[in-house]
Amino acid sequence: MAAAAAEGAAATALRAVLGRAAKAAERSGRAAEAVRVVAVGKTKPVSMVRELYDAGHRCFGENYVQEFVTKAPQLPEDIRWHFIGHLQSNKVKSLLAAVPNLHMVEGVDNVKIANHLDRAVSSLGRDPLKVLVQVNTSGEESKSGIDPSRCVELAKHVKLACPHLIFSGLMTIGTKDYSSTPENFKALVNCKLEVCKAIDMPAEQFELSMGMSGDFEQAIEMGSTSVRIGSTIFGPREYPNKKN
Repeated sequence: MAAAAAEGAAATALRAVLGRAAKAAERSGRAAEAVRVVAVGKTKPVSMVRELYDAGHRCFGENYVQEFVTKAPQLPEDIRWHFIGHLQSNKVKSLLAAVPNLHMVEGVDNVKIANHLDRAVSSLGRDPLKVLVQVNTSGEESKSGIDPSRCVELAKHVKLACPHLIFSGLMTIGTKDYSSTPENFKALVNCKLEVCKAIDMPAEQFELSMGMSGDFEQAIEMGSTSVRIGSTIFGPREYPNKKN
């Protein structure tokens, strides 16, 4: 009963988030369709993701490769999956092989991982894969992501030296508690302007993935095209090895 109630609550919460995202998009002078809501289901059962799928949602994200490669094959193939965060090079091939409908990797933060992804996409015969370069806008050493001063360099590498990847834009996670400040968002917007100029990419084709449960409306108002929402939709995370 409790599980069923949680699933029903998730669909209701998703509708509320989509409504809030649409209003924030309108406030920024854009249509609701200009902003993607990625529902991030880490630690949550396949049944909850399926319930949101049945409610019409198609964009989902995961953070952990091991959990991802177990869940994705149990769900419909028309889901547009996003891998979010730092991806270890030794897990690239298993992820791509297990999730043929992986739509985007949000977390390319160095040349090595870009090269690994490029080679894996080629060897598996997949269509080119969309990627976002992850930028560390908070300056915290514990956070993955490239320094803003080097984002142009990495974006150029992906675009020019990785023919099996599609450079699609930038993403940031923000501060230690996964919230962000306007300064984090401004830093990513500034990086976007620099990258667009350096690689001659039209701004309207450029993705900015920023904003999570606690700050997604502000992120959208500042130009985000994709927000990653977990606990506001799915409820608190359930980590089996952690005591309450």
